[in-house]
Amino acid sequence: MTMTQLPPLALTMGDPAGIGPDITLALWSARQSLSLPPFLFIGDAGVLRQRAVRLGLDIAVAPATPETAAGIFGDALPVLPCDCAVPVIAGEPDSGNAAAIIGAIETAVALTTAGRTAAVVTNPIAKAVLYDAGFGFPGHTEFLADLAARTVGRTALPVMLLAGPKLRAVPVTIHIPLKDVPAALTENLIVETAVITERDLRRRFGIAEPRLAIAGLNPHAGEGGALGLEDDAIVRPAVERLKAAGIAAVGPLPADTMFHDAARATYDVALCMYHDQALIPAKALGFDDSVNATLGLPFIRTSPDHGTAFAIAGKGIARPDSLLAALRLAQELAMHARNTEDTP
Repeated sequence: MTMTQLPPLALTMGDPAGIGPDITLALWSARQSLSLPPFLFIGDAGVLRQRAVRLGLDIAVAPATPETAAGIFGDALPVLPCDCAVPVIAGEPDSGNAAAIIGAIETAVALTTAGRTAAVVTNPIAKAVLYDAGFGFPGHTEFLADLAARTVGRTALPVMLLAGPKLRAVPVTIHIPLKDVPAALTENLIVETAVITERDLRRRFGIAEPRLAIAGLNPHAGEGGALGLEDDAIVRPAVERLKAAGIAAVGPLPADTMFHDAARATYDVALCMYHDQALIPAKALGFDDSVNATLGLPFIRTSPDHGTAFAIAGKGIARPDSLLAALRLAQELAMHARNTEDTP
């Protein structure tokens, strides 16, 4: 199967005042040398044109649909319009454009669940900007889970996977204060997160027998109860349930010895108990080329593993490496998923 046999990827604009337009334009301008998978940009075409002028790029932008995007892609950057309500100034976010930012995500999900686009790739958003406009979710991940429930009629547990060339890491609890983690962490949550991770690593990543390393919550995985009871009371029983279900899981493991080279060679993904326990090693080992992928959804979603970077928007210095990795991973996962579905 070749890339052209899949529909294009749906790429959302993210916050238009951030570096989303910059890195999108940079990648499209280098599309031939990068063998870039075709994508349909969902956002404001005028923002792209203005940013291209500011960056000194001679880029054609053309209206498109999912059905016409691939044919246009070689000559012009295809755009499905989702226009901003107020003028966009690079580096100066405005909550007046929140509806367009949210609308682009909603459109990408609707197109992908309908099979008109192969996957959702999201440019970075600034949650504070959206909160000012009444956005009621902690982040992209939770919003996508809500969209999935509304679109296909069933709830989904979203699992955040940070995928880089040296490490895949999953935080079991995500966007909550650290003080709330022990109360939120349950045996069932660990098991459910691990089951979704193991399933999607097989189905979408093509790993035949995924190996899961489960981190402890406390230093030294609790030190036999001396440094906390959660590891023996919650994490260890969850690991035993996973083993009984035939999943190759080990733990709870001390997090401070899980991420060196020799340790990483023993597993395919690390399940961590809270946000920074997963994201610090993931970003340290692959800051420019790690990808945020959401597992557990009825559609494929990836995103660059960085923020809006308002301070450098429009300056021509934003690196597109992570968005490139997100586009390539989305294409790879879509192909794995299609091949799995086609297999009797």
